[in-house]
Amino acid sequence: MKHFLRKSLVALAVTATAFCQTDVAGSKDYPGITRMPNTYISSYNHLKFDSFDFPVKDGNREKKQPVEGAHTFIRYNIRKGVPLGSALETIRNYQNAARTAGGEVLYEYVASENRRTTFRLKKDASEVWVYINAYTVDYEVHIIERQAMTQQVTVDAAAMASSIANTGSVAIYGVYFDTGKSDLKPESESALVEIGRMLAGNPALKVYIVGHTDMVGDAAGNLKLSQARAQSVINALASRHGIAANRMIAFGNGPYAPVASNKTDEGRAKNRRVDLVEIATK
Repeated sequence: MKHFLRKSLVALAVTATAFCQTDVAGSKDYPGITRMPNTYISSYNHLKFDSFDFPVKDGNREKKQPVEGAHTFIRYNIRKGVPLGSALETIRNYQNAARTAGGEVLYEYVASENRRTTFRLKKDASEVWVYINAYTVDYEVHIIERQAMTQQVTVDAAAMASSIANTGSVAIYGVYFDTGKSDLKPESESALVEIGRMLAGNPALKVYIVGHTDMVGDAAGNLKLSQARAQSVINALASRHGIAANRMIAFGNGPYAPVASNKTDEGRAKNRRVDLVEIATK
């Protein structure tokens, strides 16, 4: 990806010109993907997490494939006073460069003045999906760097208590670990605060702290990892939030209780969680 498209497209250094045909403020090319010559960015937007429906071929039919992740939108316009290219030339440049980089072209649409294409690339451990909608005088690019959303909203103590009272358990998202490790990341603290508040407000409540993983890796390793992660949560609640350790029991469930498909990044993110399960004696 580092040099993606450089061999196939001519990179353009953008400078001020007559007609003020300069890149819109705050815009930039997507890293590693250059633009067609004699173009400037007329519209730009970047969202940390979004979704886009990519057209793809499904046999002889077209379907929409929603992909979630960091979303970059760029509209390039041809500069005035330069020879016009063609929509076909634009998408062929991108398609050829994508294939050279090991990517896969998933869709192409042909009309008299409009060409569209979707292709998919690998970038490190993630996928990058690209959609080009090209005309003679301009073209638009939608790029999604596929990834699972980082959970930022945590269920508060009252909602946790309500879920446990009604169902006997509550799923906690917002407790984070590095891949393959059991050390709590600093951004877990807001979730731990709410768990601590809930337990402090319900002093008779005892809970299993149940760790869950996705299905990446072997089951035995994930069982051990989920047990260690559950114990890390107990240690943090006891040492930093004043909850008696004998009110909590760690249990590692590994990959054995998924709540979503493990075939997608989004599903795997939902399966990596911590549950609080009430220990009910009567």
